[in-house]
Amino acid sequence: MPYFSVVIPLYNKENYIAKTLDSVLGQTFTDFEVIIVNDVSTDNSLAVAQRFTNDRIRIIYHEQNKGLSASRNTGIKNSQAEFVAFLDADDLWQPQFLEKIFELTVNYPNAGLFATKYDMLYPNNILIDSHLPLKNGIIKNFFDKERRQHIYCYSSICIKKNVFEKVGMFDEKITMGEDVDFNVRANLDYQLAYFSIPLACITVYSENQITHSSLKGKVIMDHNKYERENPNNQELKKYLDFHRYTMAKRYKMGGNIDDYRTLLKAIDLKNLNYKQRILLMVPAFVLRLIKKIKAQLHKRGLNPTSY
Repeated sequence: MPYFSVVIPLYNKENYIAKTLDSVLGQTFTDFEVIIVNDVSTDNSLAVAQRFTNDRIRIIYHEQNKGLSASRNTGIKNSQAEFVAFLDADDLWQPQFLEKIFELTVNYPNAGLFATKYDMLYPNNILIDSHLPLKNGIIKNFFDKERRQHIYCYSSICIKKNVFEKVGMFDEKITMGEDVDFNVRANLDYQLAYFSIPLACITVYSENQITHSSLKGKVIMDHNKYERENPNNQELKKYLDFHRYTMAKRYKMGGNIDDYRTLLKAIDLKNLNYKQRILLMVPAFVLRLIKKIKAQLHKRGLNPTSY
């Protein structure tokens, strides 16, 4: 049985999947299997992946397109290892990623989640550090720190399989922000062990990225559910309000005023900083303008935020 199962959801990433697989096969820690879940790609992604004949690689085929959560769940269900690492098909690992995750699993056996810092790759090969001022070891007050910026992404995280048995898998009904929904459930019950040097690199803009798509027709997480279940957890409330804030802005930019108002009503504005409160209230055209300016700044290696 391998030590790690590496789950790679694949949907229309023909320009990226080869480098992604190369980064996995180039790991200094070699006791792993790779599970590629092809979610009915319509481009040449599958053919590119099939060129890799390494015995550690398995490809599982969905008969119909099911989305990211279902692809991750398929990988988890078919995994053989005790530890499941995730890597998106347009992201990369540094050669020491699994080696460092292995050390975390040994040094922090009571943790359920293991992650490293990550870099962000923007167009024109602009690499931006996530600038997370965190120390190695167990992350305390996860929801407080995650409210400032994502501590990990789903290409820099490994999860012990028994975590899924307790808190459940990725919610396949959610089609935007399913990562956040799982983060809440997992971090309420399990410790996160962390390494503060970036050993994963995420591609911020690529084909078919859910992150930058419209919210129209999408299903987001039920923030109210977690508030009802954890009425005395103030750090969780602040975290949920921050996520409501990010979704509310996107609803406003997309012209969905009813959903914007629903989220706004549930936010305790004291849980946002002054910049976030201003951005929440400005007109949609201002938000769209800010988004365009940020895209230009990214091309110069700058990453302004409201954190």
